[in-house]
Amino acid sequence: MTERPSPAGADVSRAPRLREIRDLPAPRGWPVVGNALQVDVPRFHLQLEHWAREIGPIFHLRMGRRRFLVIADHGTVAAVLRDRPDGFRRTQRLRTIGIEMGLLPGVFSSSGESWRTQRRMVMASFDPGHVKRYYPSMVKVAQRLTGRWQAAATSGQPIDLQSDLMRYTVDTIAGLAFGADVNTLESDGDVIQQHLDKIFPAFYKRLMAPVPVWRFVKTAADRRLDASVAEVRKAVAGFIADARQRMTRNPALRDDPDNLLEAMIVAADQPDSGIDDLLLTGNVLTMLLAGEDTTANTLAWMIHLLARHPEMLRRATNEVRARCGDAHAPTLEQIAGLDFVEACAHETMRLKPVAPILAMQALHDTTVADVRTPAGTVVWLLFRHDSVSDAHVDHAARFDPDRWLATDGLSSSSTKRVSMPFGAGPRICPGRYLALLEIKLAIAVLLGRFDLI
Repeated sequence: MTERPSPAGADVSRAPRLREIRDLPAPRGWPVVGNALQVDVPRFHLQLEHWAREIGPIFHLRMGRRRFLVIADHGTVAAVLRDRPDGFRRTQRLRTIGIEMGLLPGVFSSSGESWRTQRRMVMASFDPGHVKRYYPSMVKVAQRLTGRWQAAATSGQPIDLQSDLMRYTVDTIAGLAFGADVNTLESDGDVIQQHLDKIFPAFYKRLMAPVPVWRFVKTAADRRLDASVAEVRKAVAGFIADARQRMTRNPALRDDPDNLLEAMIVAADQPDSGIDDLLLTGNVLTMLLAGEDTTANTLAWMIHLLARHPEMLRRATNEVRARCGDAHAPTLEQIAGLDFVEACAHETMRLKPVAPILAMQALHDTTVADVRTPAGTVVWLLFRHDSVSDAHVDHAARFDPDRWLATDGLSSSSTKRVSMPFGAGPRICPGRYLALLEIKLAIAVLLGRFDLI
């Protein structure tokens, strides 16, 4: 992907002519401001997909004097993702806004050697062997979720599905990763989840804002956000302090950590690890935020799609009850055998990925497809466009989990190449195994103990 000088004697006249970003097609805009006033922030990914269908999979947007490259072709998207961390990084704007909000840098926003150092620590923490060891605590949280829903069913009260699922994912990640029993599922008081769910919406709103008003005037919403971030950071500091105290009382935990945070501390405390307490805090905060929002929203969409497709719901329910009974305390082996439920999860993430777009920034002059891309250019990658296109996926609009179970190997493999909900390349999501396990466990206890009608 990186431009290199042509070898001596090469016939450069035969090389394909590169296009410039300004020469690419673009949505019709306004004088001076370009497309800036057309952006509908809550629907931005749908706007980009619409424009890609109208004018092609590679185009540009102009916001004032700046031009942004937009890529909808999945092959080119994958190539950019593979060119990380040396060719592309998260945008500087993302990092700046995160720091302004009090979100310390972690592996998500780091690049270069700092990213490599943190990645090793985080990957060791999310090793499937570690996750399997902590599985009993995940079952305990799932039982609390069903207890909450059983109480609501008995009293005839409606449930806030997305909120309850976020409590489930917060409790899971806090117990599994940090050894902390926060138990938001059995409390309706001031719980950490109520602060966490303010952060991502505010972050995205600021990321897309044309003018950083919050830097000059603090609104009541800004002050509430500051208070929520402070509460979350306080909780994170508590998780780390508690873990260090446990390890001081029991030095054997350094050789055999009980949870992911302890494993991260062991890695961070190694000589020349390059990880200080700020980076450790940033990664704990990153894990908590990512674990709360993404998995919970995938679960909510999956339940919605199953409810709208009774035959798929029946098959998923039958599979759960055949393998797990009432799923009060399903074993890891039983959960691993839920192939159709897992296919439903993959199909949900194809249709409703939690990150349908991703902004990357070129670290040096490079070429994306046949487009000359100068250093500093922001490139918008559209993850969902080809996943819901009949040109790439048969009957793409249909909720069809069987496409992930195809025995001929053709349908499922082609869909896997197009759908990239966890990203691709060296920076693929380190928590993907945990996320799938959380999803399958929650669906198992739901379908094993309740009838969706």
